[in-house]
Amino acid sequence: MKNIHQISHPLIEHKVSILRDINTDPFQFRMLIDEISYLLMFEACNDLELKSVDITTPVAKTSGKKLKTKLMICPILRAALGMLDAVFKLIPDASVGFLGFQRNEETLNAEFFYAKLPVDYKERTAIIIDPMFATGGTAIDAVKYLRERGVENIKFISIIAAPEGLKKFNEIYPDVPVFVAAIDDGLNEKGYIVPGLGDAGDRVFNTLN
Repeated sequence: MKNIHQISHPLIEHKVSILRDINTDPFQFRMLIDEISYLLMFEACNDLELKSVDITTPVAKTSGKKLKTKLMICPILRAALGMLDAVFKLIPDASVGFLGFQRNEETLNAEFFYAKLPVDYKERTAIIIDPMFATGGTAIDAVKYLRERGVENIKFISIIAAPEGLKKFNEIYPDVPVFVAAIDDGLNEKGYIVPGLGDAGDRVFNTLN
């Protein structure tokens, strides 16, 4: 699967191990989500197009490069909100397009409930973010939603992925690059990633029962 990129780096592996730990408290969990997302975002933006610009430094005039690509970050509500600050640290002027999908716990399918995109969304490269890539259903539906509305360039960033979901996604959207920190063993009978890290949204927002 040429479009699937697992980003191997000692810092990522170290942080993912702490992220998984059941004893990691919500504050530390949020910080780790932020840090790992930052590192993944850095890799995902490796091929963004640049433009030449003129610059005046305190010493002389020179030339440099700035981003030509206009970005739209699309967090999938709600867990991906924990990844959003990392994006703004790298690209403070990125636009945000919210996508709301909620998993039906009986069918395990993603159900759409909300979207809010910037006015010029068709002109932007979309980077969808979601910490968990399980069955692949939400990822597929999110890309489908954007493609149907004319968004051509799309990337996907996730932290923990299941091979079943990646395979299913790759069969439908082999042209959409996916960047992940870890690919786990698989899914259990409830559609949760194993070993995974539990419910990322509950751990980010401290809503565990």
